[in-house]
Amino acid sequence: MSASNPQNAETAETAVPTIVLVGHGMVGQRFLEALADRKVTETARVVVFCEEPRPAYDRVQLTSYFSGRTPDELSLVEDGFMARHGIEFHLGDPAQAIDRDARTVTSRSGLTIAYDTLVLATGSYPFVPPVPGKDSDGCFVYRTVEDLLAIEEYAKDRSSGIVVGGGLLGLEAAGALKGLGLTTHIVEFNPRLMAIQVDEGGGAALRRTVEDMGLIVHTGVGGKEITADGDGAVTAMTLSDGSSIDADLVIFSAGVRPRDQLARDCGLDVGERGGIAVDETCRTSDPAVYAIGECALAADGRVYGLVAPGYEMAEVAADAIAEDAVAGNAITGDAIAGNTATSGFRGADTSTKLKLLGVDVASFGDAHGTADGCLDVVYSDSRTGVYKKLVVGADGALLGGVLVGDAEAYGMLRPLTGSVPPVSPEQLVLPAGVGAPAALGPSALPDEAVICNCHNVTKGAIRSAVTDHHCTTVPEVKKCTKAGTGCGSCVKALTSLVNDELEASGVSVDRGLCGCFAYTRAELYEIVRTLRITTYAQLLDSHGRAEAREGDGCEVCKPAVASIIASLAPTLGASGYVLDGEQAALQDTNDHFLANLQRNGSYSIVPRIPGGEITPEKLIVIGEVARDFGLYTKITGGQRIDLFGARVDQLPLIWTRLVEAGFESGHAYGKALRTVKSCVGQTWCRYGVQDSVRMAIDLELRYRGLRSPHKLKSAVSGCARECAEARGKDFGVIATSNGWNLYVGGNGGADPRHADLLAQDLDDKELIRLIDRFLMFYIRTADRLERTSAWLERIEGGLDHVREVVVEDSLGLCAELEAMMADHVNGYRDEWAETLGDPERLRRFVSFVNAPGAPDPTVKFVPERDQVKPDLTILSGPTLPVRTLEGTASR
Repeated sequence: MSASNPQNAETAETAVPTIVLVGHGMVGQRFLEALADRKVTETARVVVFCEEPRPAYDRVQLTSYFSGRTPDELSLVEDGFMARHGIEFHLGDPAQAIDRDARTVTSRSGLTIAYDTLVLATGSYPFVPPVPGKDSDGCFVYRTVEDLLAIEEYAKDRSSGIVVGGGLLGLEAAGALKGLGLTTHIVEFNPRLMAIQVDEGGGAALRRTVEDMGLIVHTGVGGKEITADGDGAVTAMTLSDGSSIDADLVIFSAGVRPRDQLARDCGLDVGERGGIAVDETCRTSDPAVYAIGECALAADGRVYGLVAPGYEMAEVAADAIAEDAVAGNAITGDAIAGNTATSGFRGADTSTKLKLLGVDVASFGDAHGTADGCLDVVYSDSRTGVYKKLVVGADGALLGGVLVGDAEAYGMLRPLTGSVPPVSPEQLVLPAGVGAPAALGPSALPDEAVICNCHNVTKGAIRSAVTDHHCTTVPEVKKCTKAGTGCGSCVKALTSLVNDELEASGVSVDRGLCGCFAYTRAELYEIVRTLRITTYAQLLDSHGRAEAREGDGCEVCKPAVASIIASLAPTLGASGYVLDGEQAALQDTNDHFLANLQRNGSYSIVPRIPGGEITPEKLIVIGEVARDFGLYTKITGGQRIDLFGARVDQLPLIWTRLVEAGFESGHAYGKALRTVKSCVGQTWCRYGVQDSVRMAIDLELRYRGLRSPHKLKSAVSGCARECAEARGKDFGVIATSNGWNLYVGGNGGADPRHADLLAQDLDDKELIRLIDRFLMFYIRTADRLERTSAWLERIEGGLDHVREVVVEDSLGLCAELEAMMADHVNGYRDEWAETLGDPERLRRFVSFVNAPGAPDPTVKFVPERDQVKPDLTILSGPTLPVRTLEGTASR
């Protein structure tokens, strides 16, 4: 088709140029924001055709829906954005035809709009391998919110599923199926998971971690055929090696392909393997038409499937359109190829950092080491599932890397790619607590280093936002540069840079806890302790910011101050019960009912089982309680038994029976000591050298109920074989032939850290004395919600300073710290026993204050594996049709 420009009646009549956007995903919304930022929406008519039944949402975080995030919470569109900028938005009405001669777009509803400039942001579609049986009932793709809703509905009463594809989205889909309670298989044709992003070592580490989660991985094989029953529903899949997997559901997540059919139909140039061909300004072969995002074949010959390059394309296209308007082309698209915008898209950094199944995975630069003469620096710990590889050039320059299990350093490493790091690569891969830490932070990076990969924001741009644009807070810098508003992985580095730049400029950085207090948590702790303040209101009115005094406070400071007062209560002579008087209104949701809130509004019960030791009689009581109240039971990694599914009104009834049997609260709901794990020690194990169970019980009973800035976990191992995993805890104890070694500042979870050795060969008395001091010093000086691991790395002087204070008593605080711990031990009372003994306290445990005896009717359950699971309402209204790749609908 030709690209002539006849006078369009609609345009001539209004004399307002029209920009039509086809597609409203993440990149499409970014393009609209870019037009608005350049004030193009003030002089042009903007029309959007959106295929999906909802505005743009965060597809990167799609799987968070299964963690309780609603589709509305995933939305990327600010309330009122379309109306504020005069954008005509057609929801659920995709474009179906483009007439380039007439310069019109016609939608599925029959609406035809004339355009001056057309922007295609149609994205991609999931590739479904041509496997016989792929159209059977129970076969899905994993791409949209509607896909997730359909999968969740179909998965009810099913027991097993298969995900075809072990890449980024495939692992997320597998995690979703596992979360829905299905036995989950991953089938990946490549020899390892995430073959594009990670190397063989990283793939092996990732596979071990994934399999430890209970997923079943099949690599080096593909799907050969899907078997269905007489009703056409999936029953099994045969693999290319001849084996078979029984399954009720199959999700295809084997990659994506550019959605370029509209472009093909109207005669635009497309690549041999798909994608709408564009130049550096994202113009297609028709100067009036642009293509951005996953549908575009960039000028470097690549189709980019990541959101960051799509965002960059959106900015480039908006630049070109705005520049045409400034140049007097009236956004007509008549610019010739040589008349380009000042910016251009010439390729993008494909570095990625993701959390898949709770595992951090990152790759950047030449991750696979393809450069001539490059060398690998590798750290691998198969026990903790951590793998780190840096690729270094012959000249010492960092070329790329792979991080699995611990990607904390990604924000620092990626900007250093192409330069010689200021410290040795060995220091960069060693985890904290193992060897000398690398003294490397964001301030050590060059100005040209890209800090925010999503929006291509450099360190220099962030510094400029502070020095030239006078931004004084991180939110202001985010608004000015868009740094930190994408995936969020750069926010920590961003915050550090902003604060450093402000301080370098002589600006006092507000490190206050929140808008109510100009003091840090540690400073508030000292104020409360020294002045013996026992209420939040008293602290706010005497030491809050002027504008906050006599107010109600905020959701940041209220629980933080509540924790401070609770931890100091025995020393202050105040009530340590967290639901007494004013304290009750300050608590987080979990503390409010002394139980953990779950997805469907029910609560869990976690009795304390010190050291993991329990008698048969107590086990029977737990079983009887679970049976009588219909609770789901699970043994946790902390050597306890969790009971799930209690209504709030059932909590006192359940705890009455548990307390009568000798159980206490396990404080799983609070920022307090959770558990002290143990192995069986020398009592039973032939390798044990000390009685680890006795020590674990002594420690757990001593520190139970201790309120702190964050949760506390501990473990005691009876020998150096470390079966209790003590070095992954906030404080861990490992037996030696001469006594006990004490390790501090470790944790597992999202950012694992080995604990550091604080002292060794301690006797029982000295061990407990040092733990007393360490815990009270941490509680005294840590920030809000700061784990001991982060605190130990942040506090000036690090481990050496803590050792000087806690072991050597350099500040003369140890007697005071010991006395405060003694106050806690002597003042401990079980919160549930206290609650059950007071009818007034029991009155809060109702679903409806105006109908105390009525249970919550929305808390429902369905059977699964001889137990129960939450019955969650997916979406109200009629059943949604599930669209297949062929465009037909099935139910």
